[in-house]
Amino acid sequence: MAETVIETDGLTKFFGGRCVVDELDLSIERGSIFGFLGRNGAGKSTTIRLLLGLLEPTRGSSRMLGTDSRALAPRDRARIGYLPEGHHVYGWMSVEECGRFQRSFYRHWNDDIFRAVLSHFRLDRRNKSGNLSRGQRAGLCLAMVLAPEPELLVLDDPALGLDPVARRSLIQSMLFVTRKADRTILFSSHMLSDVERVADEIAVLDCGTLRAHCRLETFRRQVRQITLRHRGGTLELPALPGLLQTFRSEGEVSLTVANLDPASEEALRALPGVSFEEEPMGLEEAFIGYVGERGEKSFFTTDLKGIK
Repeated sequence: MAETVIETDGLTKFFGGRCVVDELDLSIERGSIFGFLGRNGAGKSTTIRLLLGLLEPTRGSSRMLGTDSRALAPRDRARIGYLPEGHHVYGWMSVEECGRFQRSFYRHWNDDIFRAVLSHFRLDRRNKSGNLSRGQRAGLCLAMVLAPEPELLVLDDPALGLDPVARRSLIQSMLFVTRKADRTILFSSHMLSDVERVADEIAVLDCGTLRAHCRLETFRRQVRQITLRHRGGTLELPALPGLLQTFRSEGEVSLTVANLDPASEEALRALPGVSFEEEPMGLEEAFIGYVGERGEKSFFTTDLKGIK
């Protein structure tokens, strides 16, 4: 059996009377690239800080590399690389000085990796870090996180605000880390195309609650978009377990459904005078359908009057 490197058991966090993480049960195996998804405010960053022992849970527990998150010692933290959103650096230090400062906290430091990542992001070691662009700061922070060669890399929305070139460099560096089968990455991101490119598994957090935890391909396969075309009028639909959203327009009904069972699919196909078409969905479309506002809608332009 694969080793579990991150595990939570009923992990819960309240801020005042507001529940931000609710009874989270999660496990991540060694060697995986794990995408942690959710809308803004879903609880992703709070969960990451709980995992790292930077916040105290209200109840429940979590473990990193077999150690309780609240008891992580310096030797444990040396095995974990953490890149928070924002890419904070000390602006008065040069790039080289930032590396030396970071190196002082670690027993192991691979300077070849540090310099290779700097080169990948085209960073001059003499530049003051306060003068770097957002993408360059991300590259510097990533170099400092990767140089200790952590077993577990935790990235909290690392591509936030980066241009496409910097994002591509970030992804390439992530893949470099996992060239060894025993390395693990947990990363949250709103850039779902990046997640789709590299993740093996995903978890979807919605209002602090875990809504999905599965292989990426399973999620894309189980969330489906179906278009029913008809001759007009109101199309009456059968009861559909797992129906997420319905959009109606003239002569067309678009359905987003999770875990559509064979009997329900057959009932849709059997509707008289209706053509059944399935639209391919990428991760972004499936995710939006899964966590977006549920219920039946019409396209907003059909509700506007007098538009020229």
